[in-house]
Amino acid sequence: MNWYLDVLKNYVGFSGRARRKEFWMFVLFNFIVAVVLSIIGQVIGSQFLYYIYVLAVILPSLAVGVRRLHDTGRSGWWYFIGLVPLVGGIILLVFFASEGKAEANEHGPNPKYAA
Repeated sequence: MNWYLDVLKNYVGFSGRARRKEFWMFVLFNFIVAVVLSIIGQVIGSQFLYYIYVLAVILPSLAVGVRRLHDTGRSGWWYFIGLVPLVGGIILLVFFASEGKAEANEHGPNPKYAA
């Protein structure tokens, strides 16, 4: 849960690096919350809570995605490759799943070994 809350606290932090664990734990908790809110919306007959939640996590999701790309040594502009039909999302998924660079890069030291 701390991984999810840390991303929300740094909701517009597009600089720096994000570990794989930080990114994927945020994605997991984000998915769980979205599913629960969607089910609640089905029960009450309105998806209002779900849409508010989606709007609230757009910036944190983009920020952690950009920081994840920074960890792999890529620019945050690579995020736009996801707009390419069919292959863009697959390439972005591979980038997100790859291991970060062990050494420090232009985006900062490796967060895995930083104290």
